[in-house]
Amino acid sequence: MVTEGAEGIGMDPDSREWGSTRSWVEEQLSGGEYIERAVRLRGGWTSRMRRLDIRGPGGPRSLVLRSFVEPFYLRHAQGLLSREAAVLRLLDGTGVPAATLAAVDATALHCDHPSLLMTLLPGSVRLDEQDADERADLLARQLVRIHRLPVTARQRPRTYQAWTSPERVSPPADTGRPGLWRRAVDVIRREPPAYRGCFLHRDFHPGNVLFTGTGDGLRISGVVDWVETSWGPADLDVAHCSTALALLHGAPAGMRFADRYVTAGGTLAEDRADHLYWRLLDALGFAPDAEKVAVPWRELGRTDLAAGVLPRRLEEYVQALFDRYA
Repeated sequence: MVTEGAEGIGMDPDSREWGSTRSWVEEQLSGGEYIERAVRLRGGWTSRMRRLDIRGPGGPRSLVLRSFVEPFYLRHAQGLLSREAAVLRLLDGTGVPAATLAAVDATALHCDHPSLLMTLLPGSVRLDEQDADERADLLARQLVRIHRLPVTARQRPRTYQAWTSPERVSPPADTGRPGLWRRAVDVIRREPPAYRGCFLHRDFHPGNVLFTGTGDGLRISGVVDWVETSWGPADLDVAHCSTALALLHGAPAGMRFADRYVTAGGTLAEDRADHLYWRLLDALGFAPDAEKVAVPWRELGRTDLAAGVLPRRLEEYVQALFDRYA
């Protein structure tokens, strides 16, 4: 997550851990520019994000530095950062409000950790209940525009990867509906349905979208975190955003998003069983550890998401999916 309005934590306390990275960044700057301040940004859990405030003859500006430091993401950093760099180049000039790539060192050849440098987008992540419906409408319209991006066969990103499988799903330990979880797992035991592919963000949810304005002036100012960009069914992107909305605002909010997407002009699988497959493939990826997404969301102000809230909402959402689509 990258947001100009995010509350930083002061001067970066980890400055000794990124000396080589800082030198690499300075090599990318224009003559006379220097890093005045580095501020850690809140809201992400897959990578370390810093806002770099730059000073120089041309005036102040800010960049964002993404660095992978955790062992799991270090193993996959080359693919993730190379893909994000390629996508940012592709999106330049398309009208999708994405950052502009400044530089990338996906293998940490020059940096302390694999890193990507990009422009800072305006706006902030908004996860509160106020204007949640209005934001959801804007999310649906933005997702339709992303899915309609024309790409050549050469530009096409990798085929999507599933984030769970029947063997990896574990129901919440304290569930009162074990049969519901067994039924849900059975749905994704089949071969994936046939689909018409499109360009997917693949991690599209409210935590990766920036907003500016209020009321009639509410606008999406940025879409971030393109490391998982893929080619696959529109249903899968819709499913991921729907799950996130269900966890943030309750199952009904998650159930309404597909309708918003279709109203905005998007197309989903005609077969209800196929659509249910994609929805559950995403939702079951959060079981049993739905709590993990609560950590960055709490940092961004959703302190009401106490322990136990997200697992309960996830279960209610899974039940709602069966009630509508089974």
